[in-house]
Amino acid sequence: MKNIRVAIIGYGNIGKYALEALEAAPDMEVAGVVRRNGNVDCPVELAPYPVVKHVSELQDVDVAILATPTRSVEQYALECLALGINTVDSFDMHSKIVDLRRSLDAAAKKHGKVAIISAGWDPGSDSIVRSLMQSLAPKGISYTNFGPGMSMGHTVAVKAVDGVKDALSMTIPVGTGIHRRMVYIELKDGYDFNTVAAAIKSDAYFVNDETHVIQVPCVDELKDMGHGVNLTRKGVSGVTQNQLFEFNMRINNPALTSQVLVNVARATMRQQPGAYTMIEIPVIDMLHGDREELIAHLV
Repeated sequence: MKNIRVAIIGYGNIGKYALEALEAAPDMEVAGVVRRNGNVDCPVELAPYPVVKHVSELQDVDVAILATPTRSVEQYALECLALGINTVDSFDMHSKIVDLRRSLDAAAKKHGKVAIISAGWDPGSDSIVRSLMQSLAPKGISYTNFGPGMSMGHTVAVKAVDGVKDALSMTIPVGTGIHRRMVYIELKDGYDFNTVAAAIKSDAYFVNDETHVIQVPCVDELKDMGHGVNLTRKGVSGVTQNQLFEFNMRINNPALTSQVLVNVARATMRQQPGAYTMIEIPVIDMLHGDREELIAHLV
């Protein structure tokens, strides 16, 4: 079978790691990269590939990895689906996932294509683990404790606030699914810190959590891509009490997110038209290899 041709839209942290994951995938090839500046001042690693300003300038694209900020995912996805290109994204605003799924489902079915949304590690692979845990103990309570570590979605949201020169948002687990957000910012000249801090705390990414905003002289000196998660569920299997499950992970945040995006890019080629979250698609569809060999090895 021919390789799956994948375009990367956006070339920040996620885009860079997505390129590495695609280069390591034996059944995929890079169709090209979409950047705001096109091929101006291209990083050296992009030299082998077409670099353009819009995905329509690329040839024979099967799937687009949307390595863009969450708030622009829908726009880019709708454009790609209309061009006959499958899409995958790491949209991470949990409360808006259902709305995005409805929007992209209609567009994907109209154009006979597939969109897999919110495909990172949370939402994403953690969503699969949470679903499995709930199936094993249908009655009970689950807790998702992130970090400590850098949240990319929250960091991007802070950088978009007027007056912020650079930013880092750290997630600190307090326990039982409650988190503290530690936000470090460099302030642009002429801006009032208290005004900027208030704008950050009122953003949808932060409004429901305890958030501390701290001004620092250099954000870059604080950055670490490490993150992690602890998932636990205590519940009832049948009528038997005190079932306890736990899942732990320590990761490089953008590297894992990008690997998941590449995995679901593969899975888009195996679904019927429509939009899906990761809990709706078979895990085996994310894997490279012969289906029966995978079953023999993994089951």
